[in-house]
Order: sequence, then structure tokens, then C-alpha cells
Amino acid sequence: MTDEQQEQNSEQQQKRENPFRRRNFKRHFPRKPQHTAETEFPSLEKAEELPPSIFPEEVEQKKQRQKPQQHQSHVGKPYISVVIPLLNEEESLRELHEQLKTALARITNNYELIFVDDGSTDNSYRVLKELRQRNNRVKAVRFRRNYGKSAALAVGFQKAQGEFVITMDADLQDDPAEIQNLIRELKNGLDVVSGWKKKRHDPITKTLPSKFFNFVTAKVTGINIHDFNCGLKGYRQEVVKSVHVYGELHRYIPALAHWQGFKVGETVVNHRPRKYGKTKFGMARFARGFLDLLTVIFTTRYITRPLHLFGGWGIISSLIGMAIVLWLTYEKYFNDQPLGNRPLFIVALIMVIVGVQFVSMGLLGELITRNQQMEKEYVVREEMV
Repeated sequence: MTDEQQEQNSEQQQKRENPFRRRNFKRHFPRKPQHTAETEFPSLEKAEELPPSIFPEEVEQKKQRQKPQQHQSHVGKPYISVVIPLLNEEESLRELHEQLKTALARITNNYELIFVDDGSTDNSYRVLKELRQRNNRVKAVRFRRNYGKSAALAVGFQKAQGEFVITMDADLQDDPAEIQNLIRELKNGLDVVSGWKKKRHDPITKTLPSKFFNFVTAKVTGINIHDFNCGLKGYRQEVVKSVHVYGELHRYIPALAHWQGFKVGETVVNHRPRKYGKTKFGMARFARGFLDLLTVIFTTRYITRPLHLFGGWGIISSLIGMAIVLWLTYEKYFNDQPLGNRPLFIVALIMVIVGVQFVSMGLLGELITRNQQMEKEYVVREEMV
């Protein structure tokens, strides 16, 4: 064999042994088999995405396992919460409970009944315990003493978890059958629905002061509602979580909600005569209602701008006083009228001084408001982040 043939053979041998040669590389490092979309074996994890004909039994079993989980995610939150403040109403609670069950069964089975015992001295709470044993939807809160209806409603609002919240009295005068009408009005776009007892079954000593009170309140607040005192009302959950009720401001919840930007309306409801017990209404409560009205106006309209209230009255008082002084000055120098024996001059000076004090009070209030950080000054309706 010649030298040239030996060199050619050695080169061919080197090529066959070269691992980086394309043919040798495929032989030394074979490619792993890949399954195409047609040949890939489908996984049971995505069985619901496949036609049922491939895994009919597995798909059906997986759907059955998922159904209870989806249902449980909506079971925890009630659809309707009924808040019922009460004081010494043991005779009416059992009957009220049965009426509520019947009325709410027409709407939903997902509801809760929140009774707030405002320091009753009878057996009201014992009756509530009995109702709780018969119906686990019944919840109860008991105060150590009587704190008032506003406090009872505030606690009830805090405990309420329903999408819609209904308030009513426990004396059987509010008809639970009207809850369906309140829910309908809320679904139609209202945020607060106040009941209007157009035909009342109360003595004139209660209806006449109530009409006068409702007329004055409607004019002052600018809300066209005929019955602010009606205990039967409906709210969306965001309303009861935004409005702060204290003192005796429960009758002004529609006004408080209106000034926070919520939509308020009313609907005629059935009113029934009292069956048990006696009314808690009195003239003292009627007088306190007007004082609470002043509180509502001040805390909603002027709590963040006190100078607008005190400064406005102060300027008016000062202007009237200065006008009287100018007129008396004209009388002195042009008509030669003495000022020493004119009580009107003293009145004018007092009005100027009082006006200056009012403006000063407003400025001090503005300083306090600016330095004190408010807990919450606004209510957000929607947000996109």
C-alpha cells in the first residue's frame, strides 16, 4: 500500500471517529423522541378541557367534586340581614320570629336575624335563647343596660354581613311581609329605602307631633321623606358600614346617608296596631329630636368648615350693629339727637362685639379642624386600581 493510500485511509478514519461530525453527532447523541399534539397523551389534570368522549367517567367525577366547593364559597355570607332592636318585648318575639321566617322564605333561605336587647328587664333574652336553639340563623346581642336605639342599631350594623340590611321594630307594628318590597326598591337602584306609614294605627298624641317633626326635618334636610321615624328601613351594606350612628341619630340615618352621596327614597308600608306592651314614645323624646337635628346639620355640613357657620352669623350680627351705629351717628350730627340716652346704641355695640366673637370662634374651629386629622371625610363609591 502506498503512502498516499495510507494517508487517505487515516483521514477517513478520523472523520468517522470525529464526534462533532453531523452524522457522528446524531449517532452519539440521539435526539429524544417528542410527542406531537396529536400523539401526546392527555392529562387528567385538564380533563374538563377535553371532549367528554375521551374521559367520560373522569370528567363527570371531577365536576361532581368541584360543585360542592363552588357552593361553599357563597354559603358563608348571608343575602339579607335583619337587625331588630328591642326593649322589653318578650311577648311579641316568638310571633315576630315566625312571621320573619315566613316572609324571608319567599325571598331566600340565606339570611340572618340579629336581635339587639337594649337592656330589657323582662325575659326577652331568654326567649331569644329559645329561638336560637330552634333556628341557627338567629343571633342576639344583650346590653348590660339601656343605651338607646341608636346604640342597638350601631351594634347590629356592625354584626350584619348581608348584602341587604333591613331594620324593624320588635313590637309587631312593622309588617315583615314588607321586606320583599324594600328589597325590590334596593335592587332598582336605591341605597336607602325608608318606610312610609301612610296609614298609622297610633293615638293622635303620637301621630300629630310626628307629622310636625317630619315636616320640619324634611324642609331642613332637603330630603323628600314623609316618615323619618319609621323603624322599617332597607339599606345596602355599604351604607350601614359608612354611616356612624350614636346618641339618638337613628331617625336621621337617611339624612346622614344622603349627605354622604347615597341615593335615598321611600315606599309605603303597612302599619299595624300595637298588640303587646306599651309605646316608648314621649314628649321628651320629641324635644330631643329637634336637638338631634341641629347636631346632624352641624356634624354633616359644618364639621370640617366651622367658620362658615360661626363666621356667617358673626358677619350678619356685625353688619347689623354697624348699620345701627351709622344711623345713630347720622341722627346725632344732622338731627342733633343725643346718644347717651339711646339704648339702641348699646344694642348696636353688643351686636358688633358678638359678631367679632363669632368670627373668632369660627377661626379657632378652623385651626382645630386643620390640626386634627379626621378619621374619614369621604366615602368611595367605586375604585379601579
